[in-house]
Amino acid sequence: MSKEAFMKKLERSLVKLPVAERQDILEDFHEHFHVGMQEGKDEAEISAALGSPNQIAKELLATYYLDRVGEESNVGNVFRAVWAVIGLGFFNLVVVLGPFIAVLGCIVGGWAVGVAFIVSPILVLLNVIIYPDTFRLFELFASIGLTGLGLFISIGMFYATRFIVKLFIRYLSYNAKLVKGGLKHA
Repeated sequence: MSKEAFMKKLERSLVKLPVAERQDILEDFHEHFHVGMQEGKDEAEISAALGSPNQIAKELLATYYLDRVGEESNVGNVFRAVWAVIGLGFFNLVVVLGPFIAVLGCIVGGWAVGVAFIVSPILVLLNVIIYPDTFRLFELFASIGLTGLGLFISIGMFYATRFIVKLFIRYLSYNAKLVKGGLKHA
């Protein structure tokens, strides 16, 4: 593949990156071609040695999104990082998506329980308004107790969510390095 074709494919594949980041990457690859040609290689040899522009772009996008989620771990950045790492290979569809869905289910379930417990007195009062003959003092006090428990669960879920997200980001980074072949034996 010629240098021009390689660079066009790479640029099209990196369209999701900011312009400045994309330009830095493209300059680096122009430098690869320049150095290779000085060593006496032709463009086809250099592009073959570099690999597929699409795979290079997938790896660079995964690295970029993992760096972004490391700087600011909001929901959008986490989802972008997960999809970028999944895009590295079919193997990651099972290895990343399965644990991601399980972790997401646990987090959503924990938050749902906490919020449901917190709003339980409102539900008891709504029940009293709709069916006034069914009021029992025990239900009111039990719902107040559940509110306290819900507050503790929500506080715990806040810290658990932060911890789990950081842990999952580390797992994504490890997986991306493993797929790219970047793990080094210490």
